[in-house]
Amino acid sequence: MTTHSSDTHDARPPFAVGIVATVVAVSLALHVITLMVTTFGIQRDEFLYFSMGEHLRLWRMDFPPLIAILANIAGALPGHTLAAVRVFPAVEGAALTLLAALIGRELGGGRFAQGLTALCCISSVLFQRTSTLFQPVVLDQLWWTLALWMLVRLSREERPRDWIGFGIAMGLGLLTKFSILFFGLAALGAIVVTPARRWLLTPWPWLAAAIAFVIGAPSIVGQVRLGYPVVAQMRDLQGQQLGHVSWLSFVAEQPLMVSPAPFVVAVIGVVALIATHRARRFAVAGWACLLAFALLLVLHGKAYYIGPIYPTLFAAGAVVVEAWRARWATAARWSIVAVTIAFGALLLPLGMPLLGWGQTGDYIARIGASSSLRTNQGVMERLPQDYADMIGWEEQSQALARATRALSAGEREAAVILGANYGEAGAAEFYRAKYDLPPVVSSVGSFWFFGPGARPGTVLVSIGADSVDIAKFYDDVRVAEVVRSPWSVAEEREVPVLVARRPRTTLQAIWPSLAGRQ
Repeated sequence: MTTHSSDTHDARPPFAVGIVATVVAVSLALHVITLMVTTFGIQRDEFLYFSMGEHLRLWRMDFPPLIAILANIAGALPGHTLAAVRVFPAVEGAALTLLAALIGRELGGGRFAQGLTALCCISSVLFQRTSTLFQPVVLDQLWWTLALWMLVRLSREERPRDWIGFGIAMGLGLLTKFSILFFGLAALGAIVVTPARRWLLTPWPWLAAAIAFVIGAPSIVGQVRLGYPVVAQMRDLQGQQLGHVSWLSFVAEQPLMVSPAPFVVAVIGVVALIATHRARRFAVAGWACLLAFALLLVLHGKAYYIGPIYPTLFAAGAVVVEAWRARWATAARWSIVAVTIAFGALLLPLGMPLLGWGQTGDYIARIGASSSLRTNQGVMERLPQDYADMIGWEEQSQALARATRALSAGEREAAVILGANYGEAGAAEFYRAKYDLPPVVSSVGSFWFFGPGARPGTVLVSIGADSVDIAKFYDDVRVAEVVRSPWSVAEEREVPVLVARRPRTTLQAIWPSLAGRQ
């Protein structure tokens, strides 16, 4: 392929291996310390993804299946413990930091710029949190960043291998979350509005698109075979959560979500990529970030949806800071480093669950970060929702074990556990072997696609369900106990365990009528 800039082949600075490795090591050490001291457990969504791994059907999943594949691998690790759950996101977060530093190098950044880029990543509340949780979010951030790295490399020198890399990144993104399509639209728009539009006259972008769709095919085929469940999921998300997100709140949450000092570096970065002559050849990456931001803003996305653009913007901003040459430049550069570290330390308990339950709530109040206590439904809680969703699940499974042990031997052989939501069902399935629980089913979300299992439900032990709802299908419904967890989200603070007998029909008979419940 040909190039179109006289400075396209200028030498890249050396990769700052020592500095970046040190920052990554600090990040991994924080994860190890968190595992050692935390009083929080496995998070609600993590249980769902491990259940998806248990029920993995690569070409018939209602969600993109990469997280389920990784859950299968993590589930094979010794112990089936919190550490086994959290090892993948910690490594993925480290890879994200490494990629961000490589983007800084590609943009012309030396040791300082690469180090500051990595520091911004590990000091950001957003990336601390996502690299703590076994969720698709950190993978989504990783693939966006990989794709942006490829765009930056293509802006320097148009090589086919980087188009292949771009296609692989987009394909892995499609295997992870459908939100990669927003980035795809933004990247296409950025190519069109910049001189990079010449790329579209070559075969390589189209080859990249083909690669992406081949790799992401299981996500697409699953949607087709199951009747496009993503449409219902998005409708429910819009009604229950996104309706509470305004344009103002989307913008206003960015500095705290990212952390104030890294956010300033990111703002410098986007301005540099789009508006400065020195970075003009990399404008396609800047426009891709800006258009993705605008797209998610207009669509009322959650604030963290746009998180994947920040590693690239950190890199661009760090390169600008490194290039300052005024008398005050040295002092300003190291002041930014100091403030980044200070904010990272101050806000660390918001990113990683290092403190106890009550201590976390008190700390958030003292530093004035009460906005982090607002749930997806716009309700204020005592803890950030991710943290509140890490409490009480094993206790629920212990209560289910007590209820099933109270059954006769014959009833235990016939019993089925029903979870009223995916957290309750997922936790029961995760702890099933540990507490010798019966098979677990749920009619909610992904669990409905897993089916009712083989047992007809002669005896049903439910967690979180309303007795009135269960009484529609069973003539004998009794409360075994109520599980109380005052630090959990409101719906999990008083959770009934019910035992139902004398069914009017089988689970298999009623299952089709339960489709689409959330």
